[in-house]
Amino acid sequence: MGILQDIRGRAKKYQKTICLPESLDDRTLQAAATCRREGFGPIVLVGDTAKIKARAGEIGVDLGDTLVRDPAQDPEFEKLVATLVELRQAKGMTPDKARQALQDGIMYAAMLVKLGKVDGYVSGAVHSTADTLRPALQVIKAAKGVKTVSAFFMMVLPESSPYYSRQPVLFFGDSGLVQNPSPAELADIAIGTARSWTALVGSKPVVAMLSHSTKGSAKHADVDKVTAALELVRQTDPGLEIDGELQADAALIPAIGEKKAPGSRVAGQANVLIFPDLDAGNIAYKLVERLAGATAIGPLISGLAKPVNDLSRGCKAEDIVDAVAVTACQAAANTL
Repeated sequence: MGILQDIRGRAKKYQKTICLPESLDDRTLQAAATCRREGFGPIVLVGDTAKIKARAGEIGVDLGDTLVRDPAQDPEFEKLVATLVELRQAKGMTPDKARQALQDGIMYAAMLVKLGKVDGYVSGAVHSTADTLRPALQVIKAAKGVKTVSAFFMMVLPESSPYYSRQPVLFFGDSGLVQNPSPAELADIAIGTARSWTALVGSKPVVAMLSHSTKGSAKHADVDKVTAALELVRQTDPGLEIDGELQADAALIPAIGEKKAPGSRVAGQANVLIFPDLDAGNIAYKLVERLAGATAIGPLISGLAKPVNDLSRGCKAEDIVDAVAVTACQAAANTL
């Protein structure tokens, strides 16, 4: 069974309630219907019920008993307003501003998560990463002890890949959120992405801190940042299998890893790749997706108190389904 099939199976088992606030997007409606058909937990759509059902009918989507929460008709709306004011009063939030903010489906979804009405939300098919995550960062916030919220992609390789038989899935972090991390932030990204691997894949994470250099082959401040982050990780989480700095080929290919980094237990074995900055991570995931035919799920968010996940605006309906399943598994991991 492939990793995505396994995650969908677990989502069916966990029966978590996931919100999809971009409810007039055709892909979102198709994904909601698929989640219902596959037996995931409840899906909650946000918006005008009549408009959502009309659009679903126009594109031939059967939403069945899928719940739609319309902020304009929600009997709990004023409770959401009061809670948002309480959370953001120091930032100038007033009841009138809160009512206006909650007209935005993503903020509304974030508040549903905050109050435990749903277990997580998935957005980004229509909205930017910033618009998707800003409400989560404002009201859900980072998990206790987490200093850096970051984003990773689950890269599922096609069976045609020569790498598939050894490692069919890789995590790329940070490929979606933190622009130019400091050594401390890069260390947080490595630890958070590794923990996400454990929660979602279940096997041991093997983490490579990537660079244009392997073990001192180049001298530059960018290399120093990676090696400094590595030392911070080793101090914070000494049990984590991690090494660096490594070039991508040394991290992934055993023969090259043995040649460039002899004795490393990570070189040639990595399943979690940590990029030195957002440019590198984002470019890498898009190249692997487009040229290698990998399925890219994400950006998936690491470090929030409750799960929220982003989507690429070029996503397909099936990508949304996979992101819902991942979010359900993250929610279950928070409660197990």
